[in-house]
Amino acid sequence: MLGLAHHTLRHCFLFLSLSTWKTPSVVGPLVGATTRPPIPPGQLRVEEEPEVPGLEVPHQLQVEVPGLEVPHQLQVEVPGLQVPLPLQVEVPGLDPNLEVNLGVEVPGLDPNLEVNLGVEVPGLDPNLEVNLGVEVPGLDPNLEVNLGVESLAVPYSMALPGGVYDKMLITIAGTINSNADKFAVDLKTPTDLAFHFNPRFNEYGKKSIVRNSFINKTWGKEERDLQNFPFQQGKPFEMKIMCTNKEFKVAVNNSHVLTYHHRVSDLRSINELNIYCDITLSKVNVETMP
Repeated sequence: MLGLAHHTLRHCFLFLSLSTWKTPSVVGPLVGATTRPPIPPGQLRVEEEPEVPGLEVPHQLQVEVPGLEVPHQLQVEVPGLQVPLPLQVEVPGLDPNLEVNLGVEVPGLDPNLEVNLGVEVPGLDPNLEVNLGVEVPGLDPNLEVNLGVESLAVPYSMALPGGVYDKMLITIAGTINSNADKFAVDLKTPTDLAFHFNPRFNEYGKKSIVRNSFINKTWGKEERDLQNFPFQQGKPFEMKIMCTNKEFKVAVNNSHVLTYHHRVSDLRSINELNIYCDITLSKVNVETMP
């Protein structure tokens, strides 16, 4: 009996204590309560709450403090909560049905269509094909591409009806084949070879230019002296042969290479030009210098 009474009094004391501590009086201040100073605006007083056995607070209290501002909303991640779809934003003025080409083949559209950007470059051939330096798998990097200049057939032959003469200039332009062994330029009479010009890229491991004449069915003495070999395999070149009354002067890529003295004195009888072997020929021109 005494135990039950003690238990009842204990719970009543606890209830009164909790009521006094948690709930302010709606009638007036508690007897013996300590008067606390007001909280200044913008400040928050935080005090530790004692843990009371058996007392559960299911939800956290939300307290508004005058003068205290929370500028940004807190973002709380809730485990297991998923946002399945992204936000869809409409852009004013943007057609929602606009189709963007992301490398998707469009039926009826030629994938090889060339688009003219409307930019004209002075002096540039609009039909010129330009190598952008992009390596294409399976494409031979040494492939020779025609840039719109029609190649001349090799062997090549040109008649010189008036023969050769003083201040006559012959211009020969082309490209040495990438695997070239040799090529030749001949100036002939109806019966003899007046000037044989023969660059060789690998003659016993050396490069040379052999010059000679074939007169009365006999080869003369070869000339091989050379300061530098001007031709390169796979590279373009421009060769000029200037005829004077005494000799042929040969220049390659605007640099003098050699001189060959005439062995056929009748220059007007030299009436044929032949070009052959390992070159691609793009230009042959004959003119008279002033």
